Amino acid sequence: MSAEKVKEDPVKLHKEANTLFEVGKHEEAEKIFLKTAELYYKVQNFFDSTSMYYKAGECAYALRHYEKAVEHFMKSAEISFQKGFDRFGVSALEYARDSYKALKKKTKVKELDKKIREVKKKLEASF
Repeated sequence: MSAEKVKEDPVKLHKEANTLFEVGKHEEAEKIFLKTAELYYKVQNFFDSTSMYYKAGECAYALRHYEKAVEHFMKSAEISFQKGFDRFGVSALEYARDSYKALKKKTKVKELDKKIREVKKKLEASF
C-alpha cells in the first residue's frame, strides 16, 4: 500500500478530525471533516459522509463562520434525505436554521422552520 493510500484512509482522518475538534482546533478539524466526508461518499459510506459534513458544520458554527456552517449542514441534510436518514437530516436542518438565526436571516429561518415541520410531520405519520 502506498503512502498516499494510507494518507487517504477516511477512518484515520475521521479519528484525527474528532481529536482536533475535541481540543478546540476547529479550523483544522473542519478541513479534515470535509475531506473525510468526500472520501466516505466516494466509497458509498453515505451515513458517515453525512456525519462528517455535520461535524464540519459544527466546526464552522463554533468559529462563527455561519455561512460556511449553513453550507455544511445543508449538504449533510441533502445526502441524509436522499439516503433515508431523515431524522439525521432534520438535525442538520435545525443547525442550519440556528446558523441563519445567528446571521439574522429571518426569511431563511422561516423557510427552514417550515421544512423541518413538514419532515417531522412526515416522520410522525410513518410510525
